Amino acid sequence: MKKEIKAIARKVLGRLPFPNLNPDKKELIDFACQRLDMHSFADLGGVWNVDGGYTFYAMEQHQIRHAILVDTDLTPSVLEKSKRYLGSKIIEGNFGHPSMPDRIGEVDGVFLFDTLLHQVNPNWDDILRMYARVSRILLIFNQQYINLRTTTRLLELGREEYFRNVPHAPDEEPYKTYFRDLDAIHPQHGRPYRDIHNIWQWGIVDADLLSRMSELGFKMHFYKNCGRFGQLRNVENHAFAFCRSGITESR
Repeated sequence: MKKEIKAIARKVLGRLPFPNLNPDKKELIDFACQRLDMHSFADLGGVWNVDGGYTFYAMEQHQIRHAILVDTDLTPSVLEKSKRYLGSKIIEGNFGHPSMPDRIGEVDGVFLFDTLLHQVNPNWDDILRMYARVSRILLIFNQQYINLRTTTRLLELGREEYFRNVPHAPDEEPYKTYFRDLDAIHPQHGRPYRDIHNIWQWGIVDADLLSRMSELGFKMHFYKNCGRFGQLRNVENHAFAFCRSGITESR
């Protein structure tokens, strides 16, 4: 029976578009395209582990006129795939750089998938402010902390507590190397190891995220608790679609 169930599951997955991508993130994109009339977007930091998959999913499944994928670490696969999609553009760089929103220009939506908790100097809430200026839709999929009363810089918890609250071990690379001297300068990013986006930085709580978005003039149109993140008891994947206040959904 188990073999039969697995066989059926494989057939069903095989018929789904981009079956290896997270279905909750695809649902966010579908919602924004179908209900919020998103026809252009910037996918920020969308290369790691998916090779720009959410950019290409959106372009293939919806009527997207213009898409920009921004990341510091591009792969040959991403560069090759982008050639197949008319209207796609690749920018190599850190989307936290102050000049990046102007390089991107105005778009309907911005994807922040698994990236917000990594942003320091500018911090996660400053990133929201930067991109709220050039977009009317912000799609956020983030690992949210349910054991904290307020958003916390995880490094401030101390080394032992830090590793209790992230999905990595002290002897695991690159954390093992990075934590030898957090004040040393990272050769690629030109900033201290403690301030790079390659490590977990923030324990963000929903209340602070919602408050920040409200201050920026955005209303939440979609929310989903997507379940616990790995083995971390106090971390959950939450999906949000925010739209600038005053804009109504399509039906």
